[in-house]
Amino acid sequence: MSVKQSVYLLPDTPESREDFEWLRVEIEGSGGEAIVYAAQYVDAAADAALVDQFRHARQSAYAALAGDVHRTLRSRASRKGLSDLRRDLARFRTRLAAIERVDFFGSAGRDRVVTLLADLERSAPSHGKGSGKGTSSRPADDGGDGTDYRGRLWVTRPHPGVDRMASAWLIRRFIDAEARFGFIADVKTAGDAIPFDMFGGGFGHEHDGCTFETLLRRFGIADAGVSRIAELVHDLDLKDGKFGAPEATTVGLAIDGLRLSFADDGALLSQGMTLFEALYRSFAQASPAPRPRSVVTRRKT
Repeated sequence: MSVKQSVYLLPDTPESREDFEWLRVEIEGSGGEAIVYAAQYVDAAADAALVDQFRHARQSAYAALAGDVHRTLRSRASRKGLSDLRRDLARFRTRLAAIERVDFFGSAGRDRVVTLLADLERSAPSHGKGSGKGTSSRPADDGGDGTDYRGRLWVTRPHPGVDRMASAWLIRRFIDAEARFGFIADVKTAGDAIPFDMFGGGFGHEHDGCTFETLLRRFGIADAGVSRIAELVHDLDLKDGKFGAPEATTVGLAIDGLRLSFADDGALLSQGMTLFEALYRSFAQASPAPRPRSVVTRRKT
């Protein structure tokens, strides 16, 4: 087996390992081979040098972004209108979120960017705009596989993050109002439970989407507020900035805080579900919130 003559490094964190595991699943699903491994120790000097390289790269990125924001501030008087500034704000926030996600060691320069963005936002005061009517085109179905999803035990990996929190909220809000949740390390031990956001089975990442998007599609949930949450979860979980969700940075920080505050997985998941319920109500405030409902299905024979 040949190995490329270079090495890519990330800090050994649960988030990094999760990203690599999903990448491995995608590679193997396309017929390739992938191995994920962790280095326990290099040496003290090498560690310090690597940290310096990480910080230097992020400092350069922060400086470049600060320069772009500053130039936009200087030219704001000549801009065509408020919509242009809002687009710039959304674009700059997406760039900032992308840098923050790989700023593992608190690099200098972030505070200046945040200050400049606040100045830019003050120069473009927001005016209320309707969030649009939430729509649910049809009740959630059986996920396309004939299974009865009413009153089931749903299981996922311990220490839930954004995709698992949001997916659990979606399950109880739109798919199975009586859902119970548990945590397992290996999908092979799921038994009769329904796995979600786990490697090797159940509802997980499909194509270029996260687990939340898979559930949305498989159960035919069409709702304006949920669609906004889907964009937010996608950007935070897959880190590709596809939708440029402006709330991503703030919600990501809130979820990081929850994960640091709760050692119990059940309590952590519950708090995360409460967070997404609050977001949903905010997004869908212009329309009546859909009632939680259980899915009534018939098994295929």
